[in-house]
Amino acid sequence: MLFSNHRAYWALTRPHDGLMVRAYSEIETTCVPPATASQSWESVRDHFRYRGGRAGDVHSRFVFGSHHAPVHEAFLAYAQKSFSPGRPLMPAAQELTARMYSDFLYESASTDINTPALQALQARRGVCQDFAHILLACLRSMGLAARYVSGYLLTEPPPGQARLLGSDASHAWASVYLPELAGHPCQGWLDLDPTNNRTGLASPGQDYAQLAVGRDFADVSPLRGVLQGGGAHTLEVAVTVTPLA
Repeated sequence: MLFSNHRAYWALTRPHDGLMVRAYSEIETTCVPPATASQSWESVRDHFRYRGGRAGDVHSRFVFGSHHAPVHEAFLAYAQKSFSPGRPLMPAAQELTARMYSDFLYESASTDINTPALQALQARRGVCQDFAHILLACLRSMGLAARYVSGYLLTEPPPGQARLLGSDASHAWASVYLPELAGHPCQGWLDLDPTNNRTGLASPGQDYAQLAVGRDFADVSPLRGVLQGGGAHTLEVAVTVTPLA
């Protein structure tokens, strides 16, 4: 497993002209007990700094920049407006999430997986994946531990319209680590969704279904592999999130 994510491997060695992968899951989402954290963001930043002869926090691996969420002065400059001296990390991270929700425009097809987070930051537009990477880069540029979360969001159809099968899509958000809440059921993670301005301990809400976590999207791609031979190919993806009740 990588970052506690379950993975499966398989190979199809016979010639074929099509491949269909189906996955069904039945899940139950819950909310963890509420809690507050008063630890300042500087204290949390210092918690992850290296000290000789002392074991580091295992979550330090989420402090460093990654391919899709690098540490950069532009992200630092954007984040600092919410991180005044001595401010507790929890409200600072929540305010940063709310600012992104106000400052950025969600625009489908405006970016793709290869669009750098810095470019999306400058354009102030993108999709949930871009916003998650930007938020990660901002938090890491502040010296904080933050991870990428991939999953699904239960979407409701407009009033009077039927739910369309396959119309949902994967979703992405971020979470920041609060050492003060390490013993809480959330295990120290405050989830932040800048696309919808939703935050919460362990999850932004009960209508979210977490699939995997990692340093960025490269760690949590639902399906990846290598194709050999053949010509052009097309990919179609359909997701349906339906409440059982």
